[in-house]
Amino acid sequence: MLAGGFLLFFLFTSFQSQAEERRVAPGEGVLQAAIDSSKAGDTLILESGVYAGSINIHRSITLLGNNSNVSGGSIIDGQGSSHVIIVSAADVTIKGLSIVHSGSNLVAEDSGVFVTDKGDRVQIESNHFENNQIGIYLKGPESALVDDNVIIGSQFHRVNDRGNGVYLWNTPGSIIKNNDIRYGRDGIFVNTSRNNVFHGNRLRDLRFAIHYMYANDSEVSDNISINNHVGFALMFSNNIVVKGNRSTADRERGLFFNFTNNSVIDGNRVSGGAEKCVFIYNANFNQITNNSFEECKIGIHFTAGSEKNEIYSNAFINNRTQVKYVGTRYIEWSKNGRGNYWSDNSAFDIDGNGIADQIYRPNDLVDQIVWRHPLAKLLLNSPAVQILKWAQSEFPGLHPGGVTDIAPLMLPPQVSSVVDRDLLDG
Repeated sequence: MLAGGFLLFFLFTSFQSQAEERRVAPGEGVLQAAIDSSKAGDTLILESGVYAGSINIHRSITLLGNNSNVSGGSIIDGQGSSHVIIVSAADVTIKGLSIVHSGSNLVAEDSGVFVTDKGDRVQIESNHFENNQIGIYLKGPESALVDDNVIIGSQFHRVNDRGNGVYLWNTPGSIIKNNDIRYGRDGIFVNTSRNNVFHGNRLRDLRFAIHYMYANDSEVSDNISINNHVGFALMFSNNIVVKGNRSTADRERGLFFNFTNNSVIDGNRVSGGAEKCVFIYNANFNQITNNSFEECKIGIHFTAGSEKNEIYSNAFINNRTQVKYVGTRYIEWSKNGRGNYWSDNSAFDIDGNGIADQIYRPNDLVDQIVWRHPLAKLLLNSPAVQILKWAQSEFPGLHPGGVTDIAPLMLPPQVSSVVDRDLLDG
């Protein structure tokens, strides 16, 4: 046993002693030559200057720059052709570089850093990406880490013709955290993956901040979406935890769930005038709690046969229409005697238990008439419409299905997280 332990120790220390730190200066073909001649575990320290891409990191090494500022430091320039850096070995670290000017061919997936399925456990940290078609593409590696990078995408072409900030395909166990991503198409786009964590990212001026397709058993937490078309679009995915995120000034939807099932949506906040704070389309068996939906044209749009969702302890505040649900089924939005807060619910709480004394119905017959016939809004203040609203409140049998809340809250639940403080700071 002692002999075996000594042998392992000897092999480990021998490996460590063989690993080297080497400084690399700019020059034609110098960087690729240094990579080709390196050994597993080596660190290549890049001096200030411009290094021409494309380069292929096919050894388990660290590529270390002296900063990540495009105006100076260690810059790898793809010169507008293909990928700037290709990672085709496991256990590679890329840190402190400026990575610029990939090719512009979206079909060829031109990227600032392109990681193949051989690049397991790659770490891409504290770099600056600019003028790349796709910032970082993880195409098949496991347990990748993308942390604390600045990624500035394209502002040219149509939005759909631009690349994503971080693109993941079949990359289980990967973590994308603390990145600042701006412009391009989607900030983070994941397709056909599992066990991913997207945490603490700041995503601005994009189509979708975070876009999920066929990605299961994952987490989206404490991210900030600002001024995008859609904040968090989660589609065809199961067992997702969506918590503590903030959507502000997103134009169309803050949260969008399409065939998202068995997931937890907790502690998120949407504000700033979106068309819809949250849109739930054919999404089932989800728990939607402790969220705040504020100042949207529609607080929540609920449609397409979504069933068995638990929606309680949320705050619906100053939305022009709190709930849009067109259907004939009755849906109850409370659990264990606790419903949601509705800012337009002028109710009483005589026993002082924090629960309103009357049932809240956000969808009455008048609402549904207006949705089907928008010009009916001209009659909202007419005596006939007011009588109809009164009759429905007094005779619930006239109500044609829809959402009810039998235990509406008198005060909104507190929805606050670290992202609110970060938003104020920047």
